[in-house]
Amino acid sequence: MTRYVAFFASMNVGGHRLSMADLRYALEREEFANVETVVASGNVLFDHPERPTDGLAEKLAYVVEENFGFPTFAAVRNAQEVRSSVNDNPFHGVGDDKFVHTMFLEHQPSEDRFAQLQADHAGRGQEKLALGDRALYIDFVEGVGGSRLTGPFVEKRLGCRGTARNMRSLKRIAEKMD
Repeated sequence: MTRYVAFFASMNVGGHRLSMADLRYALEREEFANVETVVASGNVLFDHPERPTDGLAEKLAYVVEENFGFPTFAAVRNAQEVRSSVNDNPFHGVGDDKFVHTMFLEHQPSEDRFAQLQADHAGRGQEKLALGDRALYIDFVEGVGGSRLTGPFVEKRLGCRGTARNMRSLKRIAEKMD
């Protein structure tokens, strides 16, 4: 069994309220083992026989929609990928951990798409951006709440869905996965 984490998008925000106990129960019924939630914002640790994370992401999204009635996206990563999401983030250790995020992406966007994101964001805010492996690294500099660099803005330009977590959350999740 391999230990994974699923980072769910749009869970317990925007009207999609869900008890983490109910989510754990639904996943355990679908052969996910040692299911544990971290914070009530859609971070789920679990064990599963090793398989491509794309397939796990699809399975998780299906379980949520079938059991709770709303569509979602889940980015699934293993322990090494979570550690890399912290260590490879060029803003980690430079910016404030609560403002520095890794956005986990559905797939790897092209360099052209990333360039379009940078061009369209120019002049909209002080955020710093860097592209990683199925990840977008962001330093929100002045905070997330007032930022005009929103999920839909990023997703439209990169051509894929994503969900972001700050360094504080990612470090906590990495510790739990070890």
